[in-house]
Amino acid sequence: MPDPKAVNSMFGRIAKRYDTANRVLSAGIDRGWRRRLVEAVGRHRPARVLDLATGSGDVAFAIARGLHPSPEIIGMDFCQPMLDEAEAKRRMSRDPEESKIRFLPGDGLDLPLPDGSQDAVTIAFGLRNLADRARGLAEMRRVLRPGGILHVLEFSQPHAWFRPFYYFYLRHLLPALARLLTGDRDAYLYLGDTIGKFPSREELTAEISTAGLEVIAAVPLTLGIVALHSARKPAAG
Repeated sequence: MPDPKAVNSMFGRIAKRYDTANRVLSAGIDRGWRRRLVEAVGRHRPARVLDLATGSGDVAFAIARGLHPSPEIIGMDFCQPMLDEAEAKRRMSRDPEESKIRFLPGDGLDLPLPDGSQDAVTIAFGLRNLADRARGLAEMRRVLRPGGILHVLEFSQPHAWFRPFYYFYLRHLLPALARLLTGDRDAYLYLGDTIGKFPSREELTAEISTAGLEVIAAVPLTLGIVALHSARKPAAG
């Protein structure tokens, strides 16, 4: 599992160029992934949403713009430089819904929130970075109200025929491009390594179920390189 101090340091180093790197390295496809996530969140009309591992806040902002009425949104991350970027974007926004988002520091393994306080929890490309996924999923379940929904957008294992091409990109092309964009090749070597070791869609579905959540869907996106998982906290939970 990833070392929390190393992960924090890595994201702190690339925080100011993180958004640009994401757009370029994903060829803009990341916007479509976020749209699918926002659509999934919107189906259940939550009044309170926690966006965990919010980073520079892209998912939190997308939810604020995409849902009407906009829910009360908390964006939470344990990397302060990333939160600083999110807060700067919030201050510059002219959208009144975006300006209401609260960005707070918090560790995904020990969330500083009461039990049952959230209607929905989202985590986009952050579950992979937790030092203990089972503990992190348990914390997400804890802060959800009974009947609340967890949405996990995360890298997955692509369709078998596409894997050789995808892993060549991850191991060789992506680090080189990242060095040009961010000056930090090592951060994106880490990215490729964690993606390669991450569970498949079926395996992550099993982990979410083991955490005591009722799986609603696990949808592969873009040839399976990403999956969108949705799961409900039992009404009796």
